[in-house]
Amino acid sequence: MKRLASIATFLLLFCFHSFAEEQVKVIDGDTIHIGKLKYRFSGIDAPEMKQLCNKDGKEVLCGVLAKNALIEKINNSPVTCKIEEVDRYKRLVAECFVREESLSKFLVKNGYAVAYRRYSMKFVDDENYAKENKLGLWSMAFEYPWDYRAKARAK
Repeated sequence: MKRLASIATFLLLFCFHSFAEEQVKVIDGDTIHIGKLKYRFSGIDAPEMKQLCNKDGKEVLCGVLAKNALIEKINNSPVTCKIEEVDRYKRLVAECFVREESLSKFLVKNGYAVAYRRYSMKFVDDENYAKENKLGLWSMAFEYPWDYRAKARAK
């Protein structure tokens, strides 16, 4: 039974899933649900929904900003995902695409998410571009999402 589950997981990991008919629900800046499946974007980390950033002395819900950018980018278009692994929360870790454009690359390059170097170096150049051009998060004071979560857990 365990071997069968391993084979099924292996097959899932190397498949592209295309969902032309299924509704995409954006949970936050790096997580979507398509049908009953939960996808966490690989190689990036977006601010948490309650996370505040500061722009010109004003507080901004930067997690909401990232979520809204993702909603606008998807804009009811079909989403295709390349699954890389299943995480400890049973989410499918994947790179997802709209019209063959990586949603992860879009989010990082426009400053709505950061490269998650702990897991991948794939989007570092995109982060550098956003940082150099002061796009999104890079136009304001912010905490890296992993630091924000660590502080929230410590409370």
